[in-house]
Amino acid sequence: MFHESAEPERAFELLVKKYQQKIYWQIRRMLNEHENSNDVMQNVFIKIWLGLANFRAESQLYTWIYRIVANETLTFIEQQKRRSALPLENEDGEEAVYQKNISSLQSDTWFDGDEIQLKLQAAISTLPEKQRIVFTMKYFEEITYEEMSEILGTSVGALKASYFHAVKKIEFFLTKP
Repeated sequence: MFHESAEPERAFELLVKKYQQKIYWQIRRMLNEHENSNDVMQNVFIKIWLGLANFRAESQLYTWIYRIVANETLTFIEQQKRRSALPLENEDGEEAVYQKNISSLQSDTWFDGDEIQLKLQAAISTLPEKQRIVFTMKYFEEITYEEMSEILGTSVGALKASYFHAVKKIEFFLTKP
C-alpha cells in the first residue's frame, strides 16, 4: 500500500526536478525579482500537483505546465498592481520604467547577467504583459506560435503581431545611446 501511494509523490519529485529550473527562469524573465519568482514558482507547482490527476494528455505535458506558469505569473502581476494601487498602464512612461528596472536588476544579488543581459531584461520589463510573455516564450523558450496559441488561447496572427511589436520596442531600448 505504501508503495502505491508513494508513486505519485515520486513522479511529482521527478517532474519538479525536470522542470524546476526552466519554470523558474520563465517566471523570472517576467517578474525580474528572485523572491517573487520563487513565490510564483511554488504556486505553479502546487497547481500542477493539484491538477495532475486531471491532466488528460490532450496536449503535451509541458504545454499544460506552461499554461499554468503563464496564468500564475499574470495573476501575480495583476495582484501586485491592485495591491500597489498602480494604474493598469504605467504613467511614468517606458523610459522611467526601463531606468527603474535597470537599477532594480543591478541591486539584485540573484541577477548575474552581463551589461547586455541587464539592458535586455530591463527592456523586456517595459513591455505590456501580453507582449512580454509572447516575447519570452518565443525568444527564450523557442516555442512555436502554434504552441503559444494553444497555451494562451490566442490566435497565431495576434501572437505574431505581439511579438513584432515587442521586438521593435526592445530594439528601441537596446539601440539608444
